[in-house]
Amino acid sequence: MGLQLEPSFVQEAEHRPEPTISDAGAIPLVDLSSPPPTLIADIEAACRDWGFFQVVSHGVPLELLEGVQSMAKEFFSLPLEEKKRVQRDEENPVGYYDTERTQEVRDWKEVFDFTVKETFHIPVTEEDGRVRWREVRNQWPEHPPGMREACKEYRKAMEDLSFRLLELIALTLKLPPNRFNEFFKDTTSFIRLNHYPPCPSPDLALGVGRHKDAGALTVLAQDDVEGLDVKRKSDGKWVRVKPIPNSYIINIGDMVQVWSNDKYESPEHRVSVNSEKERFSIPFFFNPAYYTNIKPLDDLITEENPARYDEFNWGEFFMGRSNSNFKKLGVENTQIHHFKKKV
Repeated sequence: MGLQLEPSFVQEAEHRPEPTISDAGAIPLVDLSSPPPTLIADIEAACRDWGFFQVVSHGVPLELLEGVQSMAKEFFSLPLEEKKRVQRDEENPVGYYDTERTQEVRDWKEVFDFTVKETFHIPVTEEDGRVRWREVRNQWPEHPPGMREACKEYRKAMEDLSFRLLELIALTLKLPPNRFNEFFKDTTSFIRLNHYPPCPSPDLALGVGRHKDAGALTVLAQDDVEGLDVKRKSDGKWVRVKPIPNSYIINIGDMVQVWSNDKYESPEHRVSVNSEKERFSIPFFFNPAYYTNIKPLDDLITEENPARYDEFNWGEFFMGRSNSNFKKLGVENTQIHHFKKKV
């Protein structure tokens, strides 16, 4: 990525980062080694009040994360033509790219995506409206050596942690701990290696524009350079998340919002950049199977709490979101509010 700010990176005035941002009211910190009653209460409060929290005592070996971080830094330091050997395109949605857009504005970053399953299928809609499934597979670079192996070890640890967190969230909803597990049999989860280079105009651009995550959970590892901003639900102010060593930042996504029938809300967040330091982060996006139909869980629906969403298909929803991130469509991409029932 070059260091000139093209017009495609410039945010609308009302969405540009503020000169100063609050670090007051830090997101909750949850110790996963706490006794079960305390742990469930802490998770419930964090999901209800923020939708964002940090976890420690998570059980993920630090050397797994450090190995992937090292590979990411080495990969992104390669010449652009080398990185583009594994470039994402409209046929294969994983690999390297540096042209992602959020809310129609280009993000100041470059990324490398890979999925939990080496071979997977994506839905493709034909001209006659029929949906077929196309097989695609992860693209791995030749350099740096060992990148594939390091990433494979790490993604297993991320999947295990995500299942544990989702089981805790189920308990906060007074559901069996494995209530969500059936939706992830053929998971579409993936990991993204993010690189945010120094930006010549950090007052005009964002590493990632304001957005809500589409899937069930996001488990984020970040380095010691600040940049993640969360919109506080209590007053709508942006709050800077301070990195805590050997912790993971968790946020609930749109699917948990729908499953919980709006008890928990997918929070809006963004990534700010700076003119001096590069920044790296590694989010794991925990997503259900493409064929999963999403609706509020029947277990939570009553006369007093009727379903607030129409049923929709995860695969179609996700691919609609992904396509709009990859190229400028000129229209709002698919959002869960499009499936909200009219009251």
